[in-house]
Amino acid sequence: MTTRQVEQVINPAGKHFVGDGFLVHNIIPGSQGLSMQRVSPFIMLDYNAPHYFPPSATPRGVGVHPHRGFETVTIAYKGKVEHHDSSGGGGVIGEGDVQWMTAASGVLHKEFHEKEWSKKGGDFQMVQLWVNLPAKDKMSKPKYQALTNAQFGKYSLPNDSGVIEVIAGSYKEVTGPASTFTPLHLLNARLNRGAKAEFSFPANYNTALLVLEGNITVNGKTLVPANNFALFKNEGETFSIEANENSIVLLLSGEPINEPIAHHGPFVMNTKQEILEAFDDFNKGKFGYLED
Repeated sequence: MTTRQVEQVINPAGKHFVGDGFLVHNIIPGSQGLSMQRVSPFIMLDYNAPHYFPPSATPRGVGVHPHRGFETVTIAYKGKVEHHDSSGGGGVIGEGDVQWMTAASGVLHKEFHEKEWSKKGGDFQMVQLWVNLPAKDKMSKPKYQALTNAQFGKYSLPNDSGVIEVIAGSYKEVTGPASTFTPLHLLNARLNRGAKAEFSFPANYNTALLVLEGNITVNGKTLVPANNFALFKNEGETFSIEANENSIVLLLSGEPINEPIAHHGPFVMNTKQEILEAFDDFNKGKFGYLED
């Protein structure tokens, strides 16, 4: 197997609020030319780098809004988020947990800081991914997966040097609990200083990583600091990461969905006509009802 090299390291510029509860860097799409197709099936990545929110009696967040044609995956590193959607999904995701919502044919949902956490305030750190759906599944029934950290597959690295948490897909013989529509891997590498881990994904899978804490060296030569995103070339399969200090790294790798992408706001479909239909269905109330 040949080594997979880093194509580019991105230090995301600028932050903006989504609602009043999520202060994010938008990395996919847009950062240094990254398109939805280039990192498919991962078509959006918002990263709320560590940010302190003061106590608030009224939870901050994002009010009711629609989605169609893809999945939202929210990974909580610090803080707690409460979610509700019009298909009946909902609950609280705490630190280390994941919320995997399949919007598919259409849902309304809202996301807020969890009420009790909001009253106390604290450091908040989250990742939200949008995972595309193939055309045959875009109009399937919505569903919701609440995945706790205890459910993740865990692979312990030698000499207690760290652990690989498997949310979706697999790492070596360990598998994750998330069900997916296309082949993909979503992993957290929690590494102690000096720990080294090797990864291998098919060369055609779009593969990237985000350093949430610490800093790492990839393949012994490419430094990726905290809050930076590294995109790999689609050549070779294996690569290594070494933690230069205690580090947390999110790794994503997936088989690209080689279909046309049409998107506007909260809808991601295959054609412009399907986007117009999504707006029409939303305006007609076909996404259900959810109280704001």
